[in-house]
Amino acid sequence: MADDKDSLPKLKDLVFLKNQLEKKKKKQKNQLECLQQRVEEVSSGVSQEGSLLSSPFLKGFLAGYVVAKLRASAVLGFAVGTCTGIYAAQAYAVPNVEKTLRDYLQSLRKGPD
Repeated sequence: MADDKDSLPKLKDLVFLKNQLEKKKKKQKNQLECLQQRVEEVSSGVSQEGSLLSSPFLKGFLAGYVVAKLRASAVLGFAVGTCTGIYAAQAYAVPNVEKTLRDYLQSLRKGPD
């Protein structure tokens, strides 16, 4: 009889622990899904071709070069331009420079229709 009285609180504790474990697993699963979604968002913005002209680094470098030419201090202009270019490449849909140049050159080769 004494064993029956002691087993009920233990059973309640086990059920409580099981529920906590299930909640923790759900939370981890949600965090994993969120992380996978972020990875997919980032990878969708990165070109799979791996071209140099489509990289955000080059776009930032080019923006920095242009700003550096406009500023008296080339170092300050380059730094500001690079940061501006990196921000623009990450925050906005900056067109693919390589594809745009390739299309433009092809249209020049074909001539007017």
